[in-house]
Amino acid sequence: MTDRVDINRVLLEMRALKSQTQAFSKPEFLSSEDRIQKGENVNGPKFSDLMSQAINKVNEVQQASSSLSKAYIQGDPKVDITDVMIASQKAGVAFDAMVQVRNKLVEAYKDVMNMPV
Repeated sequence: MTDRVDINRVLLEMRALKSQTQAFSKPEFLSSEDRIQKGENVNGPKFSDLMSQAINKVNEVQQASSSLSKAYIQGDPKVDITDVMIASQKAGVAFDAMVQVRNKLVEAYKDVMNMPV
């Protein structure tokens, strides 16, 4: 149960970081929609959209793993222990990767904030 609390805490931290980056966005940085309206070329999706998708995907993997393990514990004959273990490992790998990305983002943010102006 401790792992679940840590996962939720990290997800909350990442969402808070995302909201902080949106709160401090400057008007000279136009969104993709604004660039399209002005006729400018948009090269790809916004970073915040990609981060949101990644966080949501990790959350989905965690929930799928949890529901699969609950079904196995409740004695569902359709659920095999190997499926439960594979889902658990996938969830662990996805979470570890997300934590590493978060750590790199925080480190990069601190580096930028410490740059002399």
